[in-house]
Amino acid sequence: MDDEALMREIIAALIDDTSRQMELLNVAIVEHDVSRCMRLAHYSKGACANVGANSAAAVLKDIESKAAKADFAACGDALTRLAGEIDRLRAVSV
Repeated sequence: MDDEALMREIIAALIDDTSRQMELLNVAIVEHDVSRCMRLAHYSKGACANVGANSAAAVLKDIESKAAKADFAACGDALTRLAGEIDRLRAVSV
């Protein structure tokens, strides 16, 4: 994008939305809810991919895949990695 202010606004919105989704994902992981975990990861994966947050999107794809196999321990590990990616986005967006 050639509009830096607009891109910062979009990234800030993505960070806020993904942070909320991460809380919901954590609940789905703790409750071992395959379909909710997959749905939430899929939604956030698309949002991240749409703005070029490819590392975060890759982690969300991993969560979606692991949830499909009911591997909730791996989902939890991936959620921790996602938190790091969101922190990295937050740091570069200021």
